[in-house]
Amino acid sequence: MTSKKKLLLKVILLGDSGVGKTSLMNQYAIKTFSNQYKATIGADFLTKEVMVDNRVVVLQIWDTAGQERFQSLNVTYYRGADCCVLVFDVTAPDTFKSLDSWMDHFLIEGHSRDPENFPFVVLGNKIDLENRQVTTKRAQAWCQSKNNIPYFETSAKDATNVEQAFQTIVRNALKQASQRTDVELYHDFPESIVLGENDESSAKRCSC
Repeated sequence: MTSKKKLLLKVILLGDSGVGKTSLMNQYAIKTFSNQYKATIGADFLTKEVMVDNRVVVLQIWDTAGQERFQSLNVTYYRGADCCVLVFDVTAPDTFKSLDSWMDHFLIEGHSRDPENFPFVVLGNKIDLENRQVTTKRAQAWCQSKNNIPYFETSAKDATNVEQAFQTIVRNALKQASQRTDVELYHDFPESIVLGENDESSAKRCSC
């Protein structure tokens, strides 16, 4: 089996429990959505190959637990991240108010070399629901006050803006990774084996 060099990018999703981090990851990586809620314990990740400017990129998306009691465990997964995605639920104002603490926690514990310029993306999720509480204007104002963080309003359920959001996430992560000198950016990956149309081989999953 032959192998080829691919760029590995690490993206981490942060936000309160129940905002839809797992659903967003699944919708983007394997095009699935489930109405059954199951809290993430520790962390989980999926990988997805994407093509960016004629370059094969392996995106490693980390979904972390949103409960406060698991935050000390999350720190382990912060290291080496190339982009941090902050997720809130537009129908739950408290999850929006938590963005400041999630951002601060990541910058402190993630040991970023240049915290002022580390790339974040904010996703206001669950826009398919009717009882919206956080306005677009309020969310955009917060993002602008934080060095103009890109903001997308998404629905993991019907896939609204999910692809567009992750395109920005990938490009921001790629820009961040190009500045790294402490780790090997390119890795040997075996050629993919296509098993069938209904197989989820394009996305690899690991539970931790």
